[in-house]
Amino acid sequence: MPVETQDATLRFFTIGHSSHQTEHFVALLRQHSIDVVVDTRSAPYSRFTPQFDREGLKETLTTAGLRYLWMGDVVGGRPREESCYDGEGRVLYSRVAELAEFKEAVARLERGAGEFRVALLCSEEDPAHCHRRLLISRVLMERGAAIAHIRGDGSIDTDADVVAKSGKPLAGAQPALFPEIDESRWRSTGVIGKKAARSAFD
Repeated sequence: MPVETQDATLRFFTIGHSSHQTEHFVALLRQHSIDVVVDTRSAPYSRFTPQFDREGLKETLTTAGLRYLWMGDVVGGRPREESCYDGEGRVLYSRVAELAEFKEAVARLERGAGEFRVALLCSEEDPAHCHRRLLISRVLMERGAAIAHIRGDGSIDTDADVVAKSGKPLAGAQPALFPEIDESRWRSTGVIGKKAARSAFD
């Protein structure tokens, strides 16, 4: 379905599969007329929700008439490059955002959103602490896109809604007195670790 906008602003949706049943997940996508699901998980597998493993999810979505695209290798929350981690094992999003492959992926997402209604998929239902919001959505918003987070009950949260509910603004997203200090806070909220990141691809 072509994207209908009142202006030239690109619009992206995000969604977390959580522990939803596949029928409910597909219903959420259909409720918001999603055409393409872009899987942003570095490791698109789960022992707890095997219905959302990469191959099974692709089959489910294809059967439902939707498109599936895995891009977790270039926009995932566990980058390969060791330089993208701090000493504590947290991902430094400012460095990820400067990677050539990440920039190319963002441009590809923008081209896709110009033709289709795109939903960025990760695992967490709440986008507050998820890299789909903290990294990908922030970059897209800085480039002029609008973001709508699909919640598990079918409602939509803007980033302002997420901030109001969680108290977690996007680090560095607003002008700061000392931007270089604020930018250092632009990282994953949890410890990912270089070892965990490598094992996700092994």
